[in-house]
Amino acid sequence: MHHDDFKFEPVHGLPEALPEGEHILWQGSPTPLRLAKEAWKMNWIMGYFAVLAFWRVGVSSASVPLPTAMGHGIPLLIAGGLACLIVYIMAYVQAKSTVYTLTNKRVALRIGAALTMTLNLPYVCIGNAALKTTKNGHGTISFELIGETRFSYLMTWPHVRPWHIARAQPSFRAIPDVARVAAIFAEAAETRVHQPQIERIEQAPSAVAAE
Repeated sequence: MHHDDFKFEPVHGLPEALPEGEHILWQGSPTPLRLAKEAWKMNWIMGYFAVLAFWRVGVSSASVPLPTAMGHGIPLLIAGGLACLIVYIMAYVQAKSTVYTLTNKRVALRIGAALTMTLNLPYVCIGNAALKTTKNGHGTISFELIGETRFSYLMTWPHVRPWHIARAQPSFRAIPDVARVAAIFAEAAETRVHQPQIERIEQAPSAVAAE
């Protein structure tokens, strides 16, 4: 007999099955190395330890031969390499546990490595979107929310637009081919927002005049 006791996602990246009339247009996840550089600032960490090592060599060269002084900078470079490795591992775990989804009705973000949660953003709740791209085609799409819809910056980091703390903007971070994804979002959002809404009004039965 087949059991679904451990089936937590009826649809990959979503907590429940899609309603009738809704379908997935795109799904993806952050690129781990790109996420480590953008969200965790791995390049800055590498640069920091490189400057420390250079400074240590410069100070030591005043009292010992240059080959010996260069050896004094090696422990700092090793420490920097370990720090970057730890940062990459954390970014890798986050990226592999994240699923971004675009449907014809909403934006969804399944995020969180230890505590998983899903953010559902109907297109009618998104007032604007910001696109940031890099030379290699990776980038970030940030969603500016309207109305009373709000999310915690700390709870959703790093899947938010940096430094927009008071009004957090959920974001697709470090995704490849971001221009194509942005085009899919723009077309789907425009179609959904301008789709006419038909409200069903139940007509009360006519009163029958008494004879």
